[in-house]
Amino acid sequence: MFLTRISAGGSIVIRAAAPDKDAGFPLQLQKRERPDLGKDRSYLASWVSLNAQKTVLIVYAHQSGGSFNSAAKDVAVEALGQQGYKVVVSDLYAMNFRASATMEDITGEVKNPEHFKYGEETMHAWKEGRLSDDIIAEHRKVEAAELVIFQFPMYWFSVPAIMKGWIDRVLTQGFAFSLQKMYNNGIFKDKKAMLSFSTGSMQTMYRPDGLNGDINVTLWPLQNGVLHFCGFQVLAPQVFWCPGHSPPANRTAMLDGWRARLKTLLVERPLTFAPSEMFDLTFPGGFVLRPEVREEQSTRPHGITTGHHLGKPLPPDNQLKADDPSPLTTS
Repeated sequence: MFLTRISAGGSIVIRAAAPDKDAGFPLQLQKRERPDLGKDRSYLASWVSLNAQKTVLIVYAHQSGGSFNSAAKDVAVEALGQQGYKVVVSDLYAMNFRASATMEDITGEVKNPEHFKYGEETMHAWKEGRLSDDIIAEHRKVEAAELVIFQFPMYWFSVPAIMKGWIDRVLTQGFAFSLQKMYNNGIFKDKKAMLSFSTGSMQTMYRPDGLNGDINVTLWPLQNGVLHFCGFQVLAPQVFWCPGHSPPANRTAMLDGWRARLKTLLVERPLTFAPSEMFDLTFPGGFVLRPEVREEQSTRPHGITTGHHLGKPLPPDNQLKADDPSPLTTS
């Protein structure tokens, strides 16, 4: 791992750092002459990019530092840090992050105070650099991140209100999506994101024949309607089933499993979603499946995805694990 900066004197300073204090070599500082930026600009950009420390953002929502979710967050911070990643945590409760999306998110005058439309007004404010400081700070974190992990306890089959507020306020139109850039062609198509959460019910209750219903259906609005909509490559969720009613040994095993997965998390294949190219993306066409796609899918035993089921059985665990992407594309 090499961390770089350009010093005040114009030299590139390279800090070679072991990702772990026991990795076997000491920190070193070296200096190289700064390349001629006129001749070597592309080399410099590539060189710095290759040696820059990669970042993971954890958006974390739990009130207690003694919670299982706090332990899961700490495992991720430690494991990813040992791999050389810079891990940034947005601890929403500690930050007292405001959940409500209001006119206060905009500095200066709004375009239409008589009929305030949050999405349109914040899009204009983003373009003009007039969003509130807390939103801008989160934007910078998302921009820097290669991976965004949402760590939370499931509330009412979704995220806690404070995390929903982060989604509403930070994933601003223009910054996170546009009518031209969404789903597999979305703004964040080169980034990855995932959900990591605990449930209050046992795993069997989230089966298709369980009391709570199919967990794949529960996850669809978040994984498709938020993450994939913004273009993220969505990794399979990390689900901690009912840790609050599990013995200590089981909770330890859950955390150990998460720690093991984190070793190869960034090279996992993402979940599969229906690509936008399958649809007639016009108003006259109604944004529905193209006729030739519907005909092709008619002989298949399952729907395309959890949401695009076409009245057929859902593809097994479409929102829980990566599957063979053919003939679809990944998120």
